[in-house]
Amino acid sequence: MDPITALLDDLLDEIRPLSGGAPAAYIPELAAADPDRLAFAVVGPRGRVRVVGDGEHEFTIQSISKPFVLALALEECGRERVLECVGVEPSGEPFNAISLAHGTGRPANPMVNAGAIATTALVGEAGSDIDERTGRIVSKLSAFAGRSLWVDEAVYASESATGDRNRALGHLLRSYGILTGSVEAAVETYFRQCSLLVTVRDLAVMAGTLAFGGVNPVTGARVVSPRVARDVLSIMSSCGMYDYSGEWLLRVGLPAKSGVSGGLLAVAPSQFGVAAFSPRLDAHGNSVRGIAAVETVSDRFDMHLLESHENVAVPALRIERVGEARVVHLGGELGFSGTERVIGVLREIAASVPDGTEVVVDASELARTHPAALIALRAEFEIMPEGFRLAE
Repeated sequence: MDPITALLDDLLDEIRPLSGGAPAAYIPELAAADPDRLAFAVVGPRGRVRVVGDGEHEFTIQSISKPFVLALALEECGRERVLECVGVEPSGEPFNAISLAHGTGRPANPMVNAGAIATTALVGEAGSDIDERTGRIVSKLSAFAGRSLWVDEAVYASESATGDRNRALGHLLRSYGILTGSVEAAVETYFRQCSLLVTVRDLAVMAGTLAFGGVNPVTGARVVSPRVARDVLSIMSSCGMYDYSGEWLLRVGLPAKSGVSGGLLAVAPSQFGVAAFSPRLDAHGNSVRGIAAVETVSDRFDMHLLESHENVAVPALRIERVGEARVVHLGGELGFSGTERVIGVLREIAASVPDGTEVVVDASELARTHPAALIALRAEFEIMPEGFRLAE
């Protein structure tokens, strides 16, 4: 186990004793979840995914689907059309509130259920049926995850059987002209998008795709444009954690989205996508241990958006040839995510020099180094070829 993975594993051990909250009770299939499941994942710009805990366990994406369906709607319809149907202001209300603007019926934002139903209704051609809309959504979310996703039919059936409040929201939206097509098609598609099966790894990669301007860090494929990614992150920053969004931004400082199955993802733009899973929910419908995990990582790695951001500093880098050896001189500041550039250079050198060539990374000239950056750099040297060493 490399040092970064070990650090994340220790993090899970810290938060595992937290026993507050309980699985969502209003959807029978979710109520049966094992409350002790716990997992965490992180992906960086070079696509390496680190997963600890119950990383292979599948669960339904639920409301974490909302920002990604919003991205699809923005891509297909454009920002102005989307804004005609849904606002972008925090509601300060629970996720299933009847949060419609007086007079217009426009939902407060796309992260609450009413707004998400309105957004789902924008996907596809006018008159698209459930299968057509679901197919477009599954295809896009699969591209975000970097693998094919599919619907858990048992959870879908459970959602549909208990979804009268969401149907009521759909009919209210139609009465105001926000939703112009079939209420059944929009709402049933919404239930199906929420029932997609994912792992914590999938969520981290999806978060990473938003973090890196719409490019999946694992597959390298462009999924959405940088502008769409930016718009989605802007809304997640203020609305993604429902009526806990303001406190979340204060404490954690990252665009995020939660789901009532216990999933939670957060985005450190240009740095990382992170995700957590634990089914125990608080009064806001957010994962108790998921919040604790992401808050701890944000604090220890200085990932808050309003930090000074020395953790993203990229060092000056100069390569010197001394006989047959190579010396990589680092200067300036080295941040946690800045290690990715150094690691990339080292891998290029490893691929181009004869086996056994001495390669020294001289970090003695660095003026400032984030502690986590050194952990990441040392971890890389554990798997580098013979002859590579770090001089601090």
